[in-house]
Amino acid sequence: MVADNGSTDGSQGIAESLGARVVNVPIRGYGAALQAGIEGARGRYVIMADADDSYDLAGLEPFLAKLRDGYDLVMGNRFAGGIAEGAMPPLHRYLGNPVLTAIGRLFFRSPIRDFHCGMRGFRRDAILGLELRTTGMEFASEMVAKASIRKLRVTEVPTTLAKDGRSRPPHLRSWRDGWRHLRFLLLYSPRYLFLLPGALLVIAGAIGVVTLSRGPITIHGVNFDVSSLLFCGAATVLGAQLISFWAFAEIFAMGEGLVPADPKLMAAFNYVTLEVGLAIGFAMFVGGLLGAIVAVQVWRMTGYGPLDAAATMRVVIPSVTLMLLGAQAIMSSFFLSVLGLRRR
Repeated sequence: MVADNGSTDGSQGIAESLGARVVNVPIRGYGAALQAGIEGARGRYVIMADADDSYDLAGLEPFLAKLRDGYDLVMGNRFAGGIAEGAMPPLHRYLGNPVLTAIGRLFFRSPIRDFHCGMRGFRRDAILGLELRTTGMEFASEMVAKASIRKLRVTEVPTTLAKDGRSRPPHLRSWRDGWRHLRFLLLYSPRYLFLLPGALLVIAGAIGVVTLSRGPITIHGVNFDVSSLLFCGAATVLGAQLISFWAFAEIFAMGEGLVPADPKLMAAFNYVTLEVGLAIGFAMFVGGLLGAIVAVQVWRMTGYGPLDAAATMRVVIPSVTLMLLGAQAIMSSFFLSVLGLRRR
């Protein structure tokens, strides 16, 4: 079966004359063509490959053997099977594919070592159950990422890659499509995009705020004072915002069925209710407000005249930081409640 979404070289007629079934796909894009082809397939198993002579379509037995062993997705591994000279640009072979595959393996705990191999086999019902959505080149990453998230049985077999037989330049654009793959991997892993950077910023920032609010410190001859305290306060606020984004993304993704519900996360959200979030946020805001009141009282005692900036900022910066964190907690609690509303 051939999935075609815009070829203008007359190859559709050639395919039909040789007994192939051609599925017309009105939506342009690599992923759109593949998705339509998978939906139009009639077999229990589907093996997909680029129709440009780069993959050996006579070597399907290893894929079928793994599928018959009970695997849901069987990926080809070009690096294990062999890449012919000129078959893959050096930029893709030594940078693009290895880096994106390493990120995918880290983010999704996948065993696959060639995320972007265009030859792969799978159970049709299992892949349709993933509800794949992307229409471009990132479709290749989406399939592997979602299969890993949904705990499908995934493996790989060596496959060869030959120099393609196209008479025109490929549609693939290295930097554009590489960015689309990376963007998808990041968006589908809010833990690495938001949670981990946010947690690091909060921890480092909070330690800096607590330490520097007591006085300047010197480390290896470098003096850290109120300017550093301001940056630490900003890091704490930014980190808290990133953690909020992580919570928003997780709740939205689970609510939309993009990822399966995480029992631990759902249990945590059952305890951290709107009321709990409001209480924590209000307490933080009031704590910061009290610090601000203390600073104003110190200013009043000087007749609202000039102040020792360093001493004053040791009170003002932590107070403002705490007020901002409290306001963020209150607003984030309301927004999480909106995302978590039960709906039909």
